[in-house]
Amino acid sequence: MDEVAAFNQARWRALAEADALFTRPALNLDAASARERVDPHGLLGPLEGKRVLCLAGGGGQQSAAFALLGAQVTVVDLSEAQLERDAQVAAHYGVDLEIVQADMRDLSALAADSFDLVQHAYSINFVPDVRVVFGQVARVIRPGGTYALMFANPFVHSINPRSWDGDGYPLRQPYLDGVPIQAEDEAWVFRHGDDASGARPAIPGPREYRHALSTVVNGLVEHGFAIRRLVDAVSIYPDPDAEPGTWDHFVSIAPPWLLVLCTYQSV
Repeated sequence: MDEVAAFNQARWRALAEADALFTRPALNLDAASARERVDPHGLLGPLEGKRVLCLAGGGGQQSAAFALLGAQVTVVDLSEAQLERDAQVAAHYGVDLEIVQADMRDLSALAADSFDLVQHAYSINFVPDVRVVFGQVARVIRPGGTYALMFANPFVHSINPRSWDGDGYPLRQPYLDGVPIQAEDEAWVFRHGDDASGARPAIPGPREYRHALSTVVNGLVEHGFAIRRLVDAVSIYPDPDAEPGTWDHFVSIAPPWLLVLCTYQSV
């Protein structure tokens, strides 16, 4: 295990202990809410009987939703703490999940040409080189399979709501590929229900890496993926009339996430 993996594993263990948003298992899903969770834009088509890989997607959220929609689900994550949530939802819903602890950069534990859909929730920015990951995905996905990849909008990756200077959210860091970005968790990551405090526990913020858009697009193409759709501002509903310096206002100016939907055609 290298230093990148060790940092991420320790951080997600701490996040799970703090019951952060992305570590809370989804225990109240039905078919409609499951579909809304994993396919809010209606792009994935029928999932019944499909073999789905939730890549670096532990936490008992996506895996539960896909299983309830009739998919055969494998979830891979580096964090044992996150995978415990997937085991929890499997027992809760009475579904079968294949649970594998592995680094997204090494999927050698999985058979080649195994998956109809690889759903890659936000996590690829936690590793320095996307091409390594794309190569692993290309090996395990079937020709004609779908790769749904969520990643940081590289043009605004270094700013956040606290960057507000009275006029806007200025960019100050050079647009360089592979540059490490020491971020911090937003308050809503730790908020529960109507609790507005969102107090941050003493957990190191995410250590992320900027991946230029050209690196992501060219890396996908080089590994045999054809891009079918690009969606910005994924799963957020910005309010341009919100108070400047808040999350809702920030995302109306600088959408933080992108989603690409690809078809694997082989190389």
